[in-house]
Amino acid sequence: MRVVTVDKLARFSAEAMQKVGLFETDRFFCDLYCLLPGQAQKVHAHQGSDKVYLVLQGRARVRVGDAEQELSPGQAALAPAGDPHGVTNATGEPVTLLVFMAPKPAH
Repeated sequence: MRVVTVDKLARFSAEAMQKVGLFETDRFFCDLYCLLPGQAQKVHAHQGSDKVYLVLQGRARVRVGDAEQELSPGQAALAPAGDPHGVTNATGEPVTLLVFMAPKPAH
């Protein structure tokens, strides 16, 4: 069994949002996204994969399709396959999110 302590793996960089790989199989992955104030993940889409954003710390502005909403710790959003999606930290505090994706994209 692989066990991780998520909060001990968080890392931030002034240059860009950080992605920390937590778990990965041939079919799935789970990453920790770490965003400082003003950082964002560019809006993009995955044609064959669903993604879930789960906020752990801070408040994240999540976009899925034409909808955009600020999420607080404990809130999650689903980005179904094909829907444009991304996340932004528009606050003055760091943000961490768990990001789950399945099936894992082939890129």
